[in-house]
Amino acid sequence: MLSSGRIESCMSQLRENNRSGLFPFVTAGDPDLSFTKSLIKSLASSGADGIEIGVPFSDPLADGPTIQRASMRALEGGTNLKSVIKMISEIREDLKNLPLVIMTYYNPIVAMGIDVFVKECSLAGVDAVIVPDLPPEESMLLLKSMEEYPLELVFMLAPTSTEERISLVNKFGGGFIYYVAQMGVTGARESLDKDLNVSLEKINEEKKMPVLVGFGIKTPEQAAEVSQYAEGIIVGSALIDVIEQNSQREDKLEAAAKYIASLKEAMENSSSEENKRG
Repeated sequence: MLSSGRIESCMSQLRENNRSGLFPFVTAGDPDLSFTKSLIKSLASSGADGIEIGVPFSDPLADGPTIQRASMRALEGGTNLKSVIKMISEIREDLKNLPLVIMTYYNPIVAMGIDVFVKECSLAGVDAVIVPDLPPEESMLLLKSMEEYPLELVFMLAPTSTEERISLVNKFGGGFIYYVAQMGVTGARESLDKDLNVSLEKINEEKKMPVLVGFGIKTPEQAAEVSQYAEGIIVGSALIDVIEQNSQREDKLEAAAKYIASLKEAMENSSSEENKRG
């Protein structure tokens, strides 16, 4: 796999500043792609270090109720993989250095054609792809297609991941490791796994890429806590919950921006305290 360099540059800058990155997840097309474009730009202005863009899919395996509702709204509006890639090409002009990662399932990729998908993503300015239902053992066709394009394949690890799986992810993955902090589907949680730091230490023993933690992060306090152990956090369901609570588009954007800014502030304050102790 080649690399666009945006993820590496972002993570390098975060390391230099001794802080953890904030990567919000948004469902593309909820309620339409015009809103998603405005939302991504707003989140970037509010402190997001990168954006994970979910492609709506009718039969998700990893998505909880909140993201499922968002996907259904997007699908009803006609959003699909092709239109999401086109949207990314449009926002890339304004967000030249921001890491943009697509999360989609394997079926839409196969339906589009693997080679076509990889080429179109690369041309649009996508930096990496997450495919929850594609384990590293079955990813060779996609990895092969990516060899000539600056596009990376991000794999997931979980509390139950074996040493063999961790090695495979390190060998074949790119960009970063997506660590699933909670077993089950996505969704904001009131508390985090008490053994999270132990699980991350196990991965850190042989990791070759930054680790971003997702699934379950909801509050600024949780974001600050996880940022002590990982190079970045991913927050999706809680962000969508905040957006859902407002009916008007401008109110949705304002609430989303305020929420992300609150997470960012908590993470930066936590980093400052850690630096003082260090």
